[in-house]
Amino acid sequence: MITKITGRLTELSETAAYLECGPFEHEVYVPDFVRRQLGPKRGEEVTLRTIEFIEGNPQKGRLTPRLIGFLTPVEREFFELVCSVDGVGVKKALRAMVRPVRDVAAAIEESDVKEITTLPGIGAAMAERIVAKLRRKMTRFALMPERDLPDGESRKTDVERETVEALVALGHSQAEARKKVEAAREAGAKGKTVETLLTEIYRLGRG
Repeated sequence: MITKITGRLTELSETAAYLECGPFEHEVYVPDFVRRQLGPKRGEEVTLRTIEFIEGNPQKGRLTPRLIGFLTPVEREFFELVCSVDGVGVKKALRAMVRPVRDVAAAIEESDVKEITTLPGIGAAMAERIVAKLRRKMTRFALMPERDLPDGESRKTDVERETVEALVALGHSQAEARKKVEAAREAGAKGKTVETLLTEIYRLGRG
């Protein structure tokens, strides 16, 4: 079983990373949250922790071995847990994982079914099954540190994290607080301190 692959990132599509390893180029499926992190690394050597699965229908006689890649073993472990829920499976999990592991894990830990249903392809019944099976296994994933980012982005995420904490102190859940901050940023909020970002959130009617 292939559990790790290292090569030069030659291309990045909507669903896969292409790694040049010696004379070979390998296609590795990646969830959207991994694809976004790989974006700045085109042309660089990267290492992905991988899962193998077989794609296709045996009754139609075509089975294709595939790899799914992650930047850390913890991300891979989280993905495998999600896939273990009845009715999810690899393809559905790949489509659904558009947000960072810590955000999804926090929503599961807080039994926030509404938040989980914002993931592509996850309906209310599926979200409830995910919560029922995984809620007590999410603490360490919800506490994952932010991945390394350029200085400017790192400062921005520090402000956003502290703003989330401030909103939680005001009575919001973790998932609600993160959603308010993200919605404000998408609406153009440019606050560079917790105080200014909170002001903009309330001004935009998201407090």
